[in-house]
Amino acid sequence: MTIESIISQGVSKAVKDLYGIEVSESSIVPQATRKEFEGNFTVMVFPYLKASRKSPEATGKEIGEWLEKNVPAIEKFNVVKGFLNLTVNPSFWTKVLNHIAEDKDYGFLKATEGSPLVMVEYSSPNTNKPLHLGHVRNNLLGYSLSRILEANGNKVVKTNIVNDRGIHICKSMLAWKKWGNGETPESSGKKGDHLIGDYYVEFDKHYKNELKELEGSGMTPEEAEASSKLMQEAREMLRKWEAGDSEVRNLWETMNNWVYEGFDETYKRLGVDFDKIYYESDTYLEGKDLVLGGIESGIMYRKDDGSVWADLTGDGLDHKLLLRSDGTSVYMTQDIGTAKLRYQDYPIDKMVYVVGNEQNYHFQVLSLILDKLGFKWGKDLVHFSYGMVELPEGKMKSREGTVVDADDLIDKMITSAKEASADRFTDMAPEEAAEVARMVGLGALKYFLLKVDPKKNMLFNPKESIDFNGNTGPFLQYTYARIRSVIRRAGEVPEHLAEDILPNEKESALIQKLADFPAVVREAGQNYSPALIANYCYELAKEYNQFYHDYPIMKESDERTKGLRLLLSEQVGKVLKKASSLLGMEMPERM
Repeated sequence: MTIESIISQGVSKAVKDLYGIEVSESSIVPQATRKEFEGNFTVMVFPYLKASRKSPEATGKEIGEWLEKNVPAIEKFNVVKGFLNLTVNPSFWTKVLNHIAEDKDYGFLKATEGSPLVMVEYSSPNTNKPLHLGHVRNNLLGYSLSRILEANGNKVVKTNIVNDRGIHICKSMLAWKKWGNGETPESSGKKGDHLIGDYYVEFDKHYKNELKELEGSGMTPEEAEASSKLMQEAREMLRKWEAGDSEVRNLWETMNNWVYEGFDETYKRLGVDFDKIYYESDTYLEGKDLVLGGIESGIMYRKDDGSVWADLTGDGLDHKLLLRSDGTSVYMTQDIGTAKLRYQDYPIDKMVYVVGNEQNYHFQVLSLILDKLGFKWGKDLVHFSYGMVELPEGKMKSREGTVVDADDLIDKMITSAKEASADRFTDMAPEEAAEVARMVGLGALKYFLLKVDPKKNMLFNPKESIDFNGNTGPFLQYTYARIRSVIRRAGEVPEHLAEDILPNEKESALIQKLADFPAVVREAGQNYSPALIANYCYELAKEYNQFYHDYPIMKESDERTKGLRLLLSEQVGKVLKKASSLLGMEMPERM
């Protein structure tokens, strides 16, 4: 039981004993005492004045005296107006530290046979270009969220839907056919996703030149677009693909496989993975079948031009197109088909889509349609909506080839980590120094992108992210490495403290911070917020470094006090590593 629960329970019993009224424990929420006052936790007594018929000070004094007498965890109290400030007995914190040390799974809940199955979809790349900075944030958020949901006792399936069909894919294919001269990843030395991305940019370059020529001949921009032979060829290639043309399909499969190999390499470097990958080329037809079946059941309707729609006006929305007049599908159709396949594959209890906030309306509609089609989790699906990432230079544009490539970004972060820590790794072998630089570079990237409230747009500054003293990943990693260094020098750490070994005020505050960890994990799961974990990591590391600065460990002459500080340090390291693992961060043993 947490100290907050003990206080809530104690106040509830005190009020009943003193004033004869029933107060639910859940309504009593102890808050951390403000720094200018003495105490660890504060409880408001104003709600009980009517029953006590006394002043706030007198009521607080009576409740405080009752707690001091009947709750061993409370050492003393003071009252400031209507606020009861409670000081926790140091012996309680000793018990808490022992409990944390004994619990290998501290802070995490294990899934059981009856645990909910949550499916998390993230990444969702297109096979016409490599992953970029926006994908990096998406992947890191999705992976972190999956880890957090697992830590809350859920069974989690991580999925990816690859957008591997459509006109954008045909643009890359057509450009390769026209100007590729048989180039392959092997012949060029390029990663497959980079190679295909180059041809997507190449198509756009030729297309713009063509439009410029047509407009120069007197056409309006609209007429030029309609007359573009290059775009007509791309559309013809898409029609052949949908008709199953063997030549187009073979080229499509070859080029997509190049891209998948490139994606897999980037995913591995980022430290993210998936339990199941779905492909739009497999799901869009399933979606068409469901939509057509919805017409028969009266859920959808067909217009005179043959297009199929859903009427959502009764739900406060509008009419939504699901199949075009020529029978081709839209993104919504694909998502409906993917949902069907997923539901066949897994007994999903909750579905979480990690997709940017520009798709908020899309997921409102999808939720309603899936519910109408009978998917039990449809109405309660979660759209984990997050803001966009921008750079100091501004927004990214894929067609113009000005995106921040994920692989280039990873390389840059690792190189920056090497440069920023060159004087720290002098006693390491080159291989170890390179590995630590990799951890630090990626840790800096992950922490910087995850510490921000996911709902907000953010500015990513690579230089700012690699700082060993600020609110950064390297600061957390350095703190962990410092703790491991202390433990190695000590050689031995006590497994358990005698109950009469009492922590001082600073040590008690640090144990209290460790005691907060399970509640932070629960809150992060409820709010779908990796930022809560990141901020907790920073506060814990900052608190430990202050403690480390103020109180010697290895120079402490009293063996009992030294043992307390070693065990406390070890547990801070344990919790810091567990918490950072929820962000996908690795912790080096030394730096």
